[in-house]
Amino acid sequence: MDAVRLAAVEVIPYALPFREPYVTARGRLTRREMVLLRIRDEDGVEGLGEAVPLSLRGGVGIADVARELEALGRTPEIGEGLSPPARCALSTALLDLEEKRRETKGERLPVRCNATLVSGAPAEVAADAMRWAKAGFGTFKLKVGAGDDVGQVEAVRAALGPEAKIRLDANAAWSLEEATQILAAVEPLGIELVEQPVATIAEAAQLAQRTPIPLAGDESIVTVGDAEESVREHGFGITGVKLSKVGGIEAGREIAGVMRTYVASALDGPVGIAIGRRLAEWVDSQVSAEARLAHGLATQRLFRETIAAEECRLEGDLLHEAPGPGLGVVIDEDSLRHHQIRHG
Repeated sequence: MDAVRLAAVEVIPYALPFREPYVTARGRLTRREMVLLRIRDEDGVEGLGEAVPLSLRGGVGIADVARELEALGRTPEIGEGLSPPARCALSTALLDLEEKRRETKGERLPVRCNATLVSGAPAEVAADAMRWAKAGFGTFKLKVGAGDDVGQVEAVRAALGPEAKIRLDANAAWSLEEATQILAAVEPLGIELVEQPVATIAEAAQLAQRTPIPLAGDESIVTVGDAEESVREHGFGITGVKLSKVGGIEAGREIAGVMRTYVASALDGPVGIAIGRRLAEWVDSQVSAEARLAHGLATQRLFRETIAAEECRLEGDLLHEAPGPGLGVVIDEDSLRHHQIRHG
């Protein structure tokens, strides 16, 4: 993308609290730290972007991402030097700005989302699943690898009945042997897919020979090269795409062009959900209705608060684009000030 002359660049780290602690095999979070990027051109048109550092996965931290974005100056260029979260924020803000300058808003179709269930005692996870089901969700993603995995799946299946779609996410917590044993135990319960059951593409290729449950990548699929390797080696046949992980919507489209894809939130704020929703709509348009997978973009339900006055809207399990120009997100300035992370 060519350099764009800007009148202002503003970088605002902030954090949103979860309703309940977010527990996975990777750790426990009580809030999500993010960076809001706000750019303005010389006509005062604003573009919004967002970076979600994936520090639980060993990625760059929020202070590093903020420094990267602050160093952009008034003539930002998307280059290899930026970390994926920073590149995602910048590319999102430039897209939002460009669409607002054109003052066009095409008709946007909603995308179907899955429920996200954090790890816990089986009875608690099942009760959480029922709350999502009552809200209109039909696909349920269970975070496993941090407790009684088989017990959680059994409890959720018993609570939801046979029609619900259940997918698992182990966040690479299982060894090849553990994955083999656990997936054999839950296979009779009906599993749509299992995300990142093992750490590597090579292990996934071995696991794929041992289970009929479709295997989806996440941590192992960061670049289009990773996607091509996974297809070539018959490892993961599906992947979840998090835009802060891969570096933005264009990188997400490249990966989706190689393997079957659903779009997932990295526990994003409202801007990250908006750009993820835009990619999810594009992914859905590339396949038949029967081949579409529910997207992991309903995570705004996990937060107690928001920084948005206008954002993508959930109706049941369907996520609709915000109504305004560009990505449609409008910031609640008072809420942003309240949630801003201040150092020093």
